[in-house]
Amino acid sequence: MYKYSISILGTGFIGLCSAACFSNKDVKVLASTHNENKAKMINDGKAPFFEANLQEIMEEVKKNNPELLQCLTDPVKAVLETDISMITQGTPMRNDKSIDLSFIESTAREIGEALKIKDKYHLVVVRSTVVPGTTRNLVGKIITEVSGKEPGKDFGLSMQPEFLAEGRSIEDTLHPDRIVIGGIDNKSGDMLQEFYEYFYGDHLQICPILRMNLESAELVKYGNNCLLSTKISYANEFANFAELVPNIDIAQVMKGVGLDYRLNSRFLNAGVGFGGSCFHKDVNAIKAWSKSKGYTSRLLEAVLDINDDQAIHIVDMAEELAGKLAGKKITLLGLAFKPGTDDMREAASIRVVNELLKRNVTDIVGYDPKANETAEVEMGKKIKYAKSITEALKDSECALIITEWDEFKELKPEDFIKHMKTANLVDGRRIYDYGKFIEKLSFRAIGRTALK
Repeated sequence: MYKYSISILGTGFIGLCSAACFSNKDVKVLASTHNENKAKMINDGKAPFFEANLQEIMEEVKKNNPELLQCLTDPVKAVLETDISMITQGTPMRNDKSIDLSFIESTAREIGEALKIKDKYHLVVVRSTVVPGTTRNLVGKIITEVSGKEPGKDFGLSMQPEFLAEGRSIEDTLHPDRIVIGGIDNKSGDMLQEFYEYFYGDHLQICPILRMNLESAELVKYGNNCLLSTKISYANEFANFAELVPNIDIAQVMKGVGLDYRLNSRFLNAGVGFGGSCFHKDVNAIKAWSKSKGYTSRLLEAVLDINDDQAIHIVDMAEELAGKLAGKKITLLGLAFKPGTDDMREAASIRVVNELLKRNVTDIVGYDPKANETAEVEMGKKIKYAKSITEALKDSECALIITEWDEFKELKPEDFIKHMKTANLVDGRRIYDYGKFIEKLSFRAIGRTALK
């Protein structure tokens, strides 16, 4: 018999990965979505998107304990039949780059409708990324207005930022490096902490639980993502420095920097730039939020500018190798924003394709092991979509490595020479041995120029 029952309102990466992991450890989960097709897939044990190991866990739950994971299209019912509700809705970016809280607002209203007719104390946990003040002043107030209930007395209110990295969301859910709990009062935080003590058990010996207020917990997530984004743009800025002088290898430079005990080497890999659902959105959101409060962030502005410029830079490198690209077939290996996922949101490939189109390049073919379908939804007929590496490289005059999938890392210079019309290769993710590749074909890599 399960000890905890949780409703998860929102079935994107955060929501569904959490639901699958919770239910696989004897927690009763009622997920909720307004998408009937998505709900049916989840109830059939099928993941509606690709995320490493998600499908396997869902199949295991479906086979062994199907009653522990159900997906409803009625969020009010989901809240009424559980003790804890987690809001995992998306917070997309508006046209003006500010945060769109409409999904959070509508979900808060649905929770309020449920609590209006529920007598038992209920804990509401915001896990979506929201700007400081949202949990207390938007979610809490809407629930209070709709339900007539008082936060802290009739219902609990917590904010628990998630730190899942797409491509390893399951691993991060099961083995987090810290848990941050913001609470409107001690009772709210205590209830959530007790749940995680049950769920994680011995893992908490190496995973600290940090308790703080709601607003501090909200800002932790932005601090996290903005710093990671800054590290990437910092590495790319130094990669551009490295290309100014022969003999510098940015990979070696960043390895030396990352070994400093005050730092680490993660997110110091120079490349074609960051993407995904979080970094662009969150950096822009907190930048817009601070500007609305009267403070302009020059640092975050530069982080975004440097990242966007990497698409121009890699196309410049391609033209240095192959000459003007207009009229030539160009191959993009990798379309998803990172390996391990089919997510195309803010992917570097989109910026590269748009830059190629600006230069009148119309024969573009892309290949991704997992993201071809989502890429076609995102980019449509801007490019062609190959079903294999060989097909993507056939008759190509320049190939660009955009996503560091393992199957691309296994390619040798001979593979490009054999299949391409002209073997020009730009390594946008530094996955190849520079010395070996530069000897055998026309080759450029981010943050490295030929030895002299």
